[in-house]
Amino acid sequence: MRIFTATLGTETNTFSPIPTGLDLFKSTLWYEAGEHPDRPTLFTGPLIAAREKARERNWTVIEGLCTFATPAGPTVRKVYESLRDRILDQLRAALPVDMVVLGMHGAMVADGYDDCEGDLLERVRAIVGPGVVIGGELDPHCHITDRMLSNADALVCFKEYPHTDSLDRARELLDLCADAALGKTKPVMAVFDCRMMATFHTSRQPMRGFVDRMKALEGKDGILSVSAGHGFQWADVADVGTKMLVVADGDHARAAIMAERLGRELYAIRDQGTEAYLGIDEALDRALGIDGGPVVVADGADNAGGGAPSDSTFLLAALLERGIGPAALGPLWDPVAVSFCHEAGEGARLKLRIGGKIGPTSGHPLDVEAEVIGLGRDVKQTFAGNAVGIGDAAAIRVGGVDIVLNTLRTQGFGPDLFTNLGIALAGKKVVVVKSSQHFHAGFAPLAKEILYVAAPGTLGNDPREFLYTKMQRPKWPFDDDPLAS
Repeated sequence: MRIFTATLGTETNTFSPIPTGLDLFKSTLWYEAGEHPDRPTLFTGPLIAAREKARERNWTVIEGLCTFATPAGPTVRKVYESLRDRILDQLRAALPVDMVVLGMHGAMVADGYDDCEGDLLERVRAIVGPGVVIGGELDPHCHITDRMLSNADALVCFKEYPHTDSLDRARELLDLCADAALGKTKPVMAVFDCRMMATFHTSRQPMRGFVDRMKALEGKDGILSVSAGHGFQWADVADVGTKMLVVADGDHARAAIMAERLGRELYAIRDQGTEAYLGIDEALDRALGIDGGPVVVADGADNAGGGAPSDSTFLLAALLERGIGPAALGPLWDPVAVSFCHEAGEGARLKLRIGGKIGPTSGHPLDVEAEVIGLGRDVKQTFAGNAVGIGDAAAIRVGGVDIVLNTLRTQGFGPDLFTNLGIALAGKKVVVVKSSQHFHAGFAPLAKEILYVAAPGTLGNDPREFLYTKMQRPKWPFDDDPLAS
């Protein structure tokens, strides 16, 4: 058995002012063919799972390029086409193959391509023909399109948000594809459009129970796999929105019935998927009223993991103006300020202008008197056992607030974002993390309470605040009850 595998993806926020070019791919995740280490990353699980399967069964794995870019705006057309064509050329050179398994995202948009994954899968199918099994792993914040479905045999989404199960889902995908390639099963896929935009945190009910029910259905009555595509609401594309995906063994009708049943269940809890969002002052007032700490405040609107700049100053300005402390905030993307801190050295006191660089949703830059309390080169933080780079970084203290400044735009994942730069969290009253939900896995064990704030930003939590031109209607919350209409 010969398996070809590669990774190409990003999560595109079409409302983001930040272009996605080649340097962003190279600075985020870039492994040439055959150079990927044995430790998995979030979107290269299929490669790791293929290696495991090959060792177990004495199969052959041919590896292609693995690259992923931190979410931002649309990918530059020539960059997408060149990366796609490199992988396709590597696939041609690997022929004949029995399986193609790809690490993707599902919400990648490039100039001229609203459905990059569908485009890639269609071109892969044209190369390998109808007899080769094609599988893909997706982030649940994806757009599941007809083009993707018609060119793949099996698609599997992560089930968890935060995404702590990417390698488990990659192994599931490999098993599905291997069984199909060996003739043990005939996977068929069906999708139900839930006609909504919603956010679902699997760390809380009712979504926790829904995911557990999804898992319990797999492997029974011909159901091979169940995925909830939450959708990525910050993309102006036709297929934006939540969809249920079911893979069944040879029975499309069974898959369709199950997808609709689960899709309607998910629709019924559409307004219960997240915690309540609080205004900035409301969140800080509540944090101050809680005994002990730290109280973790999530600034999801400035989450780089959804294409935001990660340089907004709205929450930081509120902390400083109100004299709240001891507190911590990060990561604040500001390469210029980081370079000044490294030049001045640890222990230095200097005037800095920080944040507020990219546009109106970043707020105003803040002029501060800062003490440099920690410095690092190529600093890492941890997410789901993986090391995630934040670039060169500096920890500064402004009044009672310790701030992590960094050069590689990324969201906050784990407490070591702070502790690796010498910022202890145990004594903090408030810790602000620029992240929507991925922070939860690392910060929940130490948090006295977690609050979600509705600050201004590129990832505003109400989709009705954004101008869509391609979205298919009717769709909740734009329409009252689209499934009934």
